[in-house]
Amino acid sequence: MRNLVSLICGTLFGAGLYISGMIDPQKVLGFLDIWAIADGGWDPSLAFVMGGGLVVAIPIFWFAKGRSEAVCGGDMNLPANRAITKKLVIGGLLFGTGWGLVGYCPGPALSALAFGQLDTIIFVVAMLAGMAGTRMMRLNG
Repeated sequence: MRNLVSLICGTLFGAGLYISGMIDPQKVLGFLDIWAIADGGWDPSLAFVMGGGLVVAIPIFWFAKGRSEAVCGGDMNLPANRAITKKLVIGGLLFGTGWGLVGYCPGPALSALAFGQLDTIIFVVAMLAGMAGTRMMRLNG
């Protein structure tokens, strides 16, 4: 049952990314380019997508916070650590830099793989290599 719910949620997430245009890196970069506000070329649609995501996520997290078991069974794995650490800040800076340079974050990049564009494939391979490298550094350090 959990796998079916996961499949449905993942499919819904990917469909939402496609419908909103967030798998197009140029649309994301159009939002991140704040200098385009002056010439009217700024695209605010990402803010609406993020706002819509918050409208859905906040009540669900509020509901989940009071539970010890997931609705479909199993333990709840909500983060308990709220500390702002050096690793968190560096990770956020790296994520934001990559997002701003390329226009992809992991979810939209994986969804965009369905279109088979070479730049998306290169990004996902680089992303996976970076994830593997980080894991190896953690294990060895």
